[in-house]
Amino acid sequence: MDADVAAVLRCPACRNALSLHDRTARCPSGHTYDLAKQGYLNLLPSASNGIEGDSAGMVGARTVFLGSGHYAPIRDALILHADLGENDVVVEVGAGTGYYLAGVLGLAPQRRGIALDVSKYAARRAAKVDPRIGSVVCDAWRELPLLDDSAQLMLNVFAPRNAAEMARVLAPDGRLLVVTPNQNHLAELIDVLGMVSVDEEKERRLQESLAGEFDRAGNEVIEESMRLDRSAVEQLVLMTPSARHLNYRELLQRIAVLPEPAMVTLSVTLSTWRPRRGR
Repeated sequence: MDADVAAVLRCPACRNALSLHDRTARCPSGHTYDLAKQGYLNLLPSASNGIEGDSAGMVGARTVFLGSGHYAPIRDALILHADLGENDVVVEVGAGTGYYLAGVLGLAPQRRGIALDVSKYAARRAAKVDPRIGSVVCDAWRELPLLDDSAQLMLNVFAPRNAAEMARVLAPDGRLLVVTPNQNHLAELIDVLGMVSVDEEKERRLQESLAGEFDRAGNEVIEESMRLDRSAVEQLVLMTPSARHLNYRELLQRIAVLPEPAMVTLSVTLSTWRPRRGR
């Protein structure tokens, strides 16, 4: 993390701006936060200690699966809708490995990105994916450790949504891009492998969660068929919340009966939102 990236961060204790000196972030009130040796900054409030983020195994599986390009259509759609200036700041809430954020930053050297995630394992990966990205451990359900109006774009891909905080951090003319799964997303695997299914009320809950702070500005459905060998199916399952409740040996037995390659549906909705106060 460099000083320019850290300049949009704020202290979780007093809300003052942070500045990075060597490997320590400081605020005017004297609070200090040291960069971890892996390059991320832990700004998780003490009250949030003990909350469960993605495990090392889940993050490792996500790195392998995303690196194989199976979710590239999602990243490509985010890039298409980003519409960024040369010096803009992009924040991703629930950034995981930083795969989508790095893609959206593109080739503009002056753009900066902030990857927010509660998982230290994810933060370690995101810290190394692109030098323009600052990786921060935080709790998305609490105040985000970012200055008001500091981001021109926010990304939220299969991640928690704290509407009030995202609206606060976005510039008045900024935009929020949200990716949510549709009912037939991974439909060929859900029942066969015992994965968590998509909530039928997901669209309604999305609207309700953002309606107080944002207005919807657009929708795009992204749907493709993925050709996945059994190894890719395994990594896909292990990177999702389903990994927390499935028995690994039983999972492998179920995967073994799948055709190879298996044709699996990728189906998500990319929605664009604008903060109401920016109207």
